[in-house]
Amino acid sequence: MTISDITRVCVVGGGAMGGGIAHVFAQKGFEVTLVEATKELAEKALAAISKNMDRQVAKGIISASDKDAALGRLKTATAVGEAGDFHFAVEAVSERLDLKKQVFRDLDAAAAPGAILATNTSSLPIAEIASAVKDPSRVIGMHFMNPVPVMKLVEIVRGRLTSQDTYEATDALARSLGKTPAVAKDCPGFISNRVLMPMINEAISCLHEEVSSKEDIDTIMKLGMAHPMGPLALADHIGLDVCLAIMEVLHQGYADSKYRPCPLLRQMVAAGRLGVKSGAGFYDYPPKK
Repeated sequence: MTISDITRVCVVGGGAMGGGIAHVFAQKGFEVTLVEATKELAEKALAAISKNMDRQVAKGIISASDKDAALGRLKTATAVGEAGDFHFAVEAVSERLDLKKQVFRDLDAAAAPGAILATNTSSLPIAEIASAVKDPSRVIGMHFMNPVPVMKLVEIVRGRLTSQDTYEATDALARSLGKTPAVAKDCPGFISNRVLMPMINEAISCLHEEVSSKEDIDTIMKLGMAHPMGPLALADHIGLDVCLAIMEVLHQGYADSKYRPCPLLRQMVAAGRLGVKSGAGFYDYPPKK
């Protein structure tokens, strides 16, 4: 499978990441099927994509006709089997290995011959996900950054059995989407989260130990290190449950105490304070009017 063979794409999962991935593929001319668990979730995902495209129109990034054409290339489904013989798939469901492997079994059964199957996992092993399909050489990590239509980076992760052809096609595909690919080895957390999450965890530890206030911790990192967003606010936007899950993968994968999740992070997740998506995390996020 080469990039010239790829015209039909399947995206599984219509949350912030999956919806953003479907948005970008459709905008770049691919026929996209977005798969969600229910019709209601699929419609919600489609509405979010339309709203994000409206923002692009308002900013002059795309025209209204570009938006209409992109939405015309995007359809939804409630099962992978409804997506038809797609050439490329991106799985973007929750960071649960059992769930991802089931999705890959479904993708393997529905894909066109030779199709490439990519996972948007942010930390789980590519090789283990690939064990769910007949030909692991066609499986690769394609870790987009949030928000997908805005962020340029795609972290490409080669599993132990990922073929050179699969890598080259995925690299070329990322570039065709206007992204900049960077390659990482298949290890816990890859590069992005192996570096980012311990920093966030350490910021949470500073708050837990009352070294400083949340506002000052974030201000120091924004103004002193030129970060666009402080680590505690960033954790709220990522989702504290996601941060905890990635720290658990790092801690288990490397068996090193430096990756042990801060007790405050565990407490926040247990209390349901997950960040923006729950309305409260380290900061409060009142519902938009």
